[in-house]
Amino acid sequence: MFLLLGWLGELIFSSWLLSEGAEHLSERWGGRFVGRTLLSVATTLPEIAIVVAAAKTGSYGTAIGSALGSNLFMMTFGLAIMIIIATTRLSKASQKFIDVKEFGLDKIFLIITAVAGAVMFLNGFDVFDGMVFAGLFTVYLGFAFRDMKKEKTKIPFQANLHEDQSQIKSKKHFTRAMILFVIGTGGIFLGAAPFVQVLQGVSVDTGVSVVVLAVIVSPLAGEMPEKISMIMLARKGAAGASIAIANVLGSKILNNTLLLAVAIFAAMSYKGFSTKIPNTAMLENQMILVTVITIVALIPMFKNKMGIKSGILLLVLYAIGIGMQFVMSSL
Repeated sequence: MFLLLGWLGELIFSSWLLSEGAEHLSERWGGRFVGRTLLSVATTLPEIAIVVAAAKTGSYGTAIGSALGSNLFMMTFGLAIMIIIATTRLSKASQKFIDVKEFGLDKIFLIITAVAGAVMFLNGFDVFDGMVFAGLFTVYLGFAFRDMKKEKTKIPFQANLHEDQSQIKSKKHFTRAMILFVIGTGGIFLGAAPFVQVLQGVSVDTGVSVVVLAVIVSPLAGEMPEKISMIMLARKGAAGASIAIANVLGSKILNNTLLLAVAIFAAMSYKGFSTKIPNTAMLENQMILVTVITIVALIPMFKNKMGIKSGILLLVLYAIGIGMQFVMSSL
């Protein structure tokens, strides 16, 4: 257990470095586009590293469980904390509600990819499914680029986030951000494989399913950069909260498309072209549970405003999701 905590700490520290670098690098591009793409990809790197390491050893339960745990964690607990910070005095420029009407496409796309993933997993994941997930990710990127062109006509979001514009444009500042990003990325991929191995050992020692452990423990490491960046952005007012929402929705869509495609193709690269990630009762139940929770968590967003009540509701939803893990494990 101490070894698990040690590698978890290494991943968290590396994730913090990654978050610091990614946020400052993102200042050179548009807000929603950054949240959906650059920041989402950057904050998904820990999960990608964990999934690849798990697929390499044939630990498909850990690989898929990590992706599912990420969605469960951030669509409930992560989003709740961000909303609470943005709508209280914890923010430097608190607001009564967070306006999410501009994310209609993201909300619909997240539901489509979540349901599609659950349905496709009924027969297990194979190369065809990997190609479908990669295709869906490409389509989402296309929509993000289209919206970026529209966003460029609006006032740059940097002015709302930083008063010192010279710091943003500073070459020294950019170099520091790049160094942090690279070091954080390296640390994440260095610690991913040992983390997965220790996680499997703890599963054997405690008798708790490795899938359940992956769903609960992996997001603590994999989602740390996204969690840190969300908190930092939420404290900066409406513009920061908007980017944080884009980051959450974008990264969860990435989990339902790019991350699952990576898991499938990683399994194929290590085990052969015909490799199939099999469906199991535990994984199928997890897939259904996370899909339902994702849809329920999105319901307040379709009202286009999210306040403190929405944050509390999401915290309750997270508690229910974690409680269900132990119920399913006992069954």
